[in-house]
Amino acid sequence: MFANPPDSLLRSLFTDSRRIAVVGLSPQPSRPSYRVSRQMQAWGYQIVPVRPLVAEVLGQPAYGRLEDVPGQVDIVNVFRNTNEVDAIVDSAIAIGAPAIWIQQGIVNEPAALRAQAAGLTVVMDRCIMIEYARLL
Repeated sequence: MFANPPDSLLRSLFTDSRRIAVVGLSPQPSRPSYRVSRQMQAWGYQIVPVRPLVAEVLGQPAYGRLEDVPGQVDIVNVFRNTNEVDAIVDSAIAIGAPAIWIQQGIVNEPAALRAQAAGLTVVMDRCIMIEYARLL
Protein backbone atom coordinates (compact mmCIF):
# COMPACT_ATOMS: atom_id res chain seq x y z
CA MET A 1 0.00 0.00 0.00
CA PHE A 2 1.31 3.44 -0.92
CA ALA A 3 2.13 6.01 1.76
CA ASN A 4 3.51 9.51 1.25
CA PRO A 5 6.93 10.26 2.76
CA PRO A 6 7.18 11.82 6.22
CA ASP A 7 7.48 15.59 6.62
CA SER A 8 11.21 15.33 7.36
CA LEU A 9 11.84 13.77 3.95
CA LEU A 10 9.63 16.34 2.23
CA ARG A 11 11.62 19.16 3.86
CA SER A 12 14.85 17.58 2.59
CA LEU A 13 13.34 17.19 -0.87
CA PHE A 14 12.46 20.89 -0.94
CA THR A 15 15.83 22.08 0.36
CA ASP A 16 17.92 19.73 -1.81
CA SER A 17 15.99 20.33 -5.06
CA ARG A 18 16.36 23.27 -7.42
CA ARG A 19 14.90 22.16 -10.76
CA ILE A 20 11.30 21.05 -11.21
CA ALA A 21 10.02 19.67 -14.52
CA VAL A 22 6.27 20.30 -14.61
CA VAL A 23 4.44 17.83 -16.86
CA GLY A 24 1.24 19.43 -18.08
CA LEU A 25 2.18 23.03 -17.22
CA SER A 26 -0.50 25.17 -18.85
CA PRO A 27 0.34 28.55 -20.41
CA GLN A 28 -3.02 29.85 -19.11
CA PRO A 29 -2.66 31.90 -15.88
CA SER A 30 -6.09 30.71 -14.67
CA ARG A 31 -4.97 27.06 -14.51
CA PRO A 32 -3.73 25.51 -11.24
CA SER A 33 -0.55 24.20 -12.91
CA TYR A 34 0.39 27.75 -13.93
CA ARG A 35 -0.40 29.31 -10.53
CA VAL A 36 1.45 26.60 -8.57
CA SER A 37 4.47 26.68 -10.88
CA ARG A 38 4.63 30.48 -10.84
CA GLN A 39 4.70 30.41 -7.04
CA MET A 40 7.39 27.70 -6.93
CA GLN A 41 9.39 29.83 -9.39
CA ALA A 42 8.95 32.85 -7.08
CA TRP A 43 10.32 30.73 -4.24
CA GLY A 44 13.51 30.16 -6.21
CA TYR A 45 12.95 26.94 -8.13
CA GLN A 46 13.81 26.63 -11.81
CA ILE A 47 10.63 25.53 -13.57
CA VAL A 48 10.95 23.43 -16.73
CA PRO A 49 7.64 23.24 -18.63
CA VAL A 50 6.89 19.85 -20.21
CA ARG A 51 4.02 20.36 -22.59
CA PRO A 52 3.85 19.54 -26.31
CA LEU A 53 2.90 22.23 -28.82
CA VAL A 54 3.89 25.13 -26.54
CA ALA A 55 7.10 27.12 -27.08
CA GLU A 56 7.40 28.50 -23.54
CA VAL A 57 5.61 28.97 -20.25
CA LEU A 58 6.60 31.31 -17.40
CA GLY A 59 9.44 32.62 -19.55
CA GLN A 60 11.04 29.18 -19.81
CA PRO A 61 11.37 27.03 -22.96
CA ALA A 62 8.90 24.14 -23.03
CA TYR A 63 9.73 20.55 -23.99
CA GLY A 64 7.43 17.96 -25.54
CA ARG A 65 8.54 15.09 -23.29
CA LEU A 66 10.55 14.57 -20.13
CA GLU A 67 13.15 12.76 -22.23
CA ASP A 68 13.72 15.99 -24.20
CA VAL A 69 14.63 18.08 -21.13
CA PRO A 70 18.38 18.80 -21.06
CA GLY A 71 20.24 18.39 -17.77
CA GLN A 72 19.24 16.98 -14.41
CA VAL A 73 15.67 17.22 -13.12
CA ASP A 74 15.28 17.11 -9.32
CA ILE A 75 11.49 16.71 -9.15
CA VAL A 76 8.98 15.70 -11.82
CA ASN A 77 5.73 17.47 -10.89
CA VAL A 78 2.68 15.92 -12.57
CA PHE A 79 -0.42 17.87 -13.60
CA ARG A 80 -1.96 15.26 -15.90
CA ASN A 81 -4.90 12.86 -15.76
CA THR A 82 -4.57 9.69 -13.70
CA ASN A 83 -4.51 7.52 -16.83
CA GLU A 84 -1.36 9.34 -18.05
CA VAL A 85 0.65 8.81 -14.84
CA ASP A 86 1.99 5.36 -15.83
CA ALA A 87 3.80 6.73 -18.89
CA ILE A 88 5.09 9.73 -16.92
CA VAL A 89 6.49 7.42 -14.22
CA ASP A 90 8.23 5.42 -16.99
CA SER A 91 9.77 8.66 -18.29
CA ALA A 92 10.80 9.85 -14.81
CA ILE A 93 12.56 6.53 -14.22
CA ALA A 94 14.19 6.67 -17.67
CA ILE A 95 15.69 10.14 -17.09
CA GLY A 96 16.92 9.23 -13.60
CA ALA A 97 14.76 11.73 -11.75
CA PRO A 98 15.16 11.28 -7.98
CA ALA A 99 11.56 12.30 -7.19
CA ILE A 100 8.09 12.49 -8.69
CA TRP A 101 5.31 14.62 -7.24
CA ILE A 102 1.80 13.64 -8.37
CA GLN A 103 -0.43 16.62 -7.68
CA GLN A 104 -3.48 16.81 -5.46
CA GLY A 105 -6.48 14.98 -6.90
CA ILE A 106 -4.38 12.60 -9.01
CA VAL A 107 -4.11 9.04 -7.68
CA ASN A 108 -2.49 6.07 -9.41
CA GLU A 109 -1.27 3.72 -6.69
CA PRO A 110 0.28 1.07 -8.97
CA ALA A 111 2.33 3.74 -10.77
CA ALA A 112 3.38 5.32 -7.47
CA LEU A 113 4.49 1.95 -6.09
CA ARG A 114 6.41 1.21 -9.30
CA ALA A 115 8.22 4.56 -9.01
CA GLN A 116 9.07 3.82 -5.36
CA ALA A 117 10.36 0.38 -6.31
CA ALA A 118 12.64 2.09 -8.87
CA GLY A 119 14.10 4.22 -6.08
CA LEU A 120 12.23 7.48 -6.61
CA THR A 121 10.83 9.55 -3.76
CA VAL A 122 7.10 9.66 -4.52
CA VAL A 123 4.48 12.11 -3.28
CA MET A 124 0.91 11.60 -4.46
CA ASP A 125 -2.40 13.45 -4.10
CA ARG A 126 -0.76 16.48 -2.47
CA CYS A 127 -0.08 19.99 -3.77
CA ILE A 128 3.62 20.86 -3.94
CA MET A 129 2.91 24.55 -3.25
CA ILE A 130 0.73 23.87 -0.21
CA GLU A 131 3.25 21.41 1.22
CA TYR A 132 6.17 23.79 0.65
CA ALA A 133 4.28 26.59 2.42
CA ARG A 134 3.31 24.27 5.28
CA LEU A 135 6.80 22.87 5.85
CA LEU A 136 9.08 25.80 5.04
